[in-house]
Amino acid sequence: MSNSWDLYTRLIEDYSPSLSSGGIDGDRIARRLHEISKIGLTEDGGSRRVGFSQEEKQAKTLVKGWMKELGLSITEDGAGNVFGRLEGKNPSLPAIVSGSHLDSVPNGGHFDGPLGVLSSLELVEAWKENGYQPTRPYEVAIFSDEEGSRFNSGLTGSRAMTGDVDMELQQGLVDQDGNSFERVMSEVGLSAESFAGAARNLNEVASFVEVHIEQGKKLDEQNLPVGIVSGIAGPSWLEVEFYGNAGHAGNTPMTDRQDALVAAGGFISRIHSLPGQVSDSAVATVGKLHVYPNGINVIPGKVALHVDIRDIHEDTRTELTQLIIEEAEKTSQNYGVRCSHKQTLQVTPVPIQSDIKQYLRQAMEQHQIPATELPSGAGHDALIIGSHLPVAMLFVKSKDGVSHNPEEWSSLNDCVQGVHVLKAYVESIDQA
Repeated sequence: MSNSWDLYTRLIEDYSPSLSSGGIDGDRIARRLHEISKIGLTEDGGSRRVGFSQEEKQAKTLVKGWMKELGLSITEDGAGNVFGRLEGKNPSLPAIVSGSHLDSVPNGGHFDGPLGVLSSLELVEAWKENGYQPTRPYEVAIFSDEEGSRFNSGLTGSRAMTGDVDMELQQGLVDQDGNSFERVMSEVGLSAESFAGAARNLNEVASFVEVHIEQGKKLDEQNLPVGIVSGIAGPSWLEVEFYGNAGHAGNTPMTDRQDALVAAGGFISRIHSLPGQVSDSAVATVGKLHVYPNGINVIPGKVALHVDIRDIHEDTRTELTQLIIEEAEKTSQNYGVRCSHKQTLQVTPVPIQSDIKQYLRQAMEQHQIPATELPSGAGHDALIIGSHLPVAMLFVKSKDGVSHNPEEWSSLNDCVQGVHVLKAYVESIDQA
């Protein structure tokens, strides 16, 4: 695969060279996406750069080289987050930070994360060519372990930067190979102690902006290259258990059963209709379920399931959670079983501020792109940072909405248009 791999040629073959303007160079972006894609390339043509791996570190080193060529001052914190800084005319002002991540899921694509990093870096390339210096300092950020594939606990670098870390929990993490968090960190030149000290003085940052592939189909269906993220949904996880009576599948009459799985099935079938009752952006999913005793000839006596509930607004997410709890209790009564429920995770959603969305709309209009808004159901580093600072997000069209898969694809035309919008946005808020 490595000998025949050529992401650059695939990207450039249908590229419109007229989009390379104002110092933004699609050819350069394509070459850099290709160079990053070779690090951790899988046999399926996917990407394997899990968090705190040598591959993630190698990708960071590659990008740091490009930062140095641009004359950026580079710092790396104790969590491995990298910041390339361009001084502004007034270096005492808080910085505008833009970036994403370079780690991937075990067999992911080549745009999720790297596109955001390279888009942010391309701004500096354009400014350098045009002799432009922003008023504020501008930083290109690479956050560590956004995906969380190593420890099933993501957004690690941005949590470290903002201080949103439970160190006791973090140090207790173990990867699938039995390696402790401390050991994994030491293998890439970091430590639990350095990680704990990575929290940044957030007064040094004015705002954060992230470019990312959509990971959904809305832009693809509307044939739009770029969209404005209206908010980032925070997940709320609800564990629900149904308790019936286990019994012999052959000897227990159908009229004398307390089947926990039948009750759970009835409950799950109702969840699909509930999000639309509270919000257009709310969703709910049952993706994990355990049946006890899980015997082929035994009536299930207990079912434990998890409901993932998301919305970009906390009040409607809370309302949806209550509806789901009420549905679980009603279902248990209807089927003659008992139920219990408890919250296991609750992350505050981040709606994007209206003034920021207005700047984004103006940037889109400046490049004759219809300004459409869409929510992000997935978590991003902007979700964590948005709990502390003003954030903006731009989505770039993803073919068929595919993500976390070797088939993940965003055309170079769409990627470059995303950079143009990012540049217009950053310049507008820098001058505001």
